[in-house]
Amino acid sequence: METVSASDNLEPVATRNSSVNEYLKSFQILSDDEINLFESKLVKKRLKKGDLFIQEGQTSKEIAFVFSGLLRSYYHTASAEEVTYCFSFANEFTGAYTSFLSQRKTVLNVQALTDSVLLSISREDVLALEKSSYNWLKLFKVIAEQEFVQTEKRIFLLQKETAQIRYLNLQANHPEFLQLIPLNYLASYLGITQRHLSRIRRTVTN
Repeated sequence: METVSASDNLEPVATRNSSVNEYLKSFQILSDDEINLFESKLVKKRLKKGDLFIQEGQTSKEIAFVFSGLLRSYYHTASAEEVTYCFSFANEFTGAYTSFLSQRKTVLNVQALTDSVLLSISREDVLALEKSSYNWLKLFKVIAEQEFVQTEKRIFLLQKETAQIRYLNLQANHPEFLQLIPLNYLASYLGITQRHLSRIRRTVTN
């Protein structure tokens, strides 16, 4: 498995990127000039299937917008078992956010499950944007709140609901997970074994 360093597979990004532009505009917070400034800071990074965007033990210096592809975030338990924490699809941000904010070493690995193209921005540039306009602080606050709500929902599902309910919730809200993600990673994400997942799938489809 190959780790992609900051100096690998990098390209300048075109002045305007419609997917990033539309994503930022959807919050109705930033001006066109502010969005253009953000886009000017982006660097394109190409990851092959299996490459790591960041690896446990590293300190996160960047986050990235997923232009295309699919990534998973996972960590290792004390017994060295891999646990899939979340997935990142196109038109979403990905990264080791706790490490990015705290500048401490991360326990997460962010891996490309398919050939992927990311548009990365450095922590230095993010901090500069925050100083340049209150709108950036407002935007990052909204994004952080959304992430918190999603994380809380996932924790409640894992702790309160049965495996079948968790699967049905995933089927209703994220059908793309079921179509694109290998069963072993999907089972890990749901907190069950692959055999248990196969039984649930048979029950649901019958």
